[in-house]
Amino acid sequence: MFTLRSLLAPKRPMRSFALLDAQGICTALRQSAQAPQGPGWVEVQQSCSSWLNRPLPASARTIQIKPCMHARQTLAA
Repeated sequence: MFTLRSLLAPKRPMRSFALLDAQGICTALRQSAQAPQGPGWVEVQQSCSSWLNRPLPASARTIQIKPCMHARQTLAA
């Protein structure tokens, strides 16, 4: 039964993350369905091993849209 449920359940897409140090140098890459815990992790469009030990290109980051406070209050009402 577990295998049937896992086949029918929607799968979360894999996302890519880069760990940046205080100077903005990429020290690690990771792919997972959820954001890693801890400071320094940023979501990127894709993982590229050439970023390791180098500054992360500005174009690599994904744009995260955060709803404004007014929109949250409207939805809650």
